[in-house]
Amino acid sequence: MKFSALLSEFLSQPGPAAHLRITALRGSSPREVGAQMFVRDHGICGTIGGGQLEYRAIAAARKMLAAGDVAASLDLPLGPEIGQCCGGRVEILATRMSERDKNKALLDAQADDDALPSVYILGAGHVGRALADQFQHLPVRSVLVDQRREELSLNRAEVETRLSAIPEFEIMTALPGSAFIVLTHDHGLDFLLASAALQRNDAAYVGMIGSATKLAKFRSWSAAQCGDLQADRLICPIGAQGSRDKRPAVIASFVAAEVMAALTSQPATGKDYWDISMRIAGE
Repeated sequence: MKFSALLSEFLSQPGPAAHLRITALRGSSPREVGAQMFVRDHGICGTIGGGQLEYRAIAAARKMLAAGDVAASLDLPLGPEIGQCCGGRVEILATRMSERDKNKALLDAQADDDALPSVYILGAGHVGRALADQFQHLPVRSVLVDQRREELSLNRAEVETRLSAIPEFEIMTALPGSAFIVLTHDHGLDFLLASAALQRNDAAYVGMIGSATKLAKFRSWSAAQCGDLQADRLICPIGAQGSRDKRPAVIASFVAAEVMAALTSQPATGKDYWDISMRIAGE
């Protein structure tokens, strides 16, 4: 579930809500300026870093709400005084949310969801479906593509699925900065899709399932078929820095980490993508 949906559910509950935001910091801290979360008497949505920092901020916000105040500010040292060792200092502003504030927060959250990077999983076999299972929990827009209706029907992850007779079209129409993971049922199709993704020159990640031998064959094929294609940008094997365990779920976990590292290697824009957790007191 995307953050906008979580926040909508959270803010629709009865009772007052507070908005917490890190406004300044000095030294090291678990989150950056602008990190935010939302607090009610019996629940929270998002995170400003966890630990004693967040615990004290939540307590201050709830005290503010109970007292009927409209705002409260905190200046917390991240040291032994509060049981943390970051060594920095964080300033936090907590404000009581009006209906207008809630509407703006929801619009901002939807805009952030719309700006999430796309991950195209090209192939809905065992590893492709395992990847969909992984990416459904991450701050990305996942698209599972296959030419085979029966394989797509086996997907249980909450991701977008596309039955496509020409999967190259999905690559051509993807937004800049997308990630492409190629793992179809056919090596020839893998080569076509990998080359199409590389030819875009704006992909954050292009990976193809296979081995060193398959990569060598792809390089020979691309040299003959695609001229000056920069085959060195292709990641193959995918998830190779993980283990030798070839179970789909294990492969998928290492590939997901590899892709997320590529997607987050550039500075994030707008609201931090990682504010997608909602925790309810008592759970």
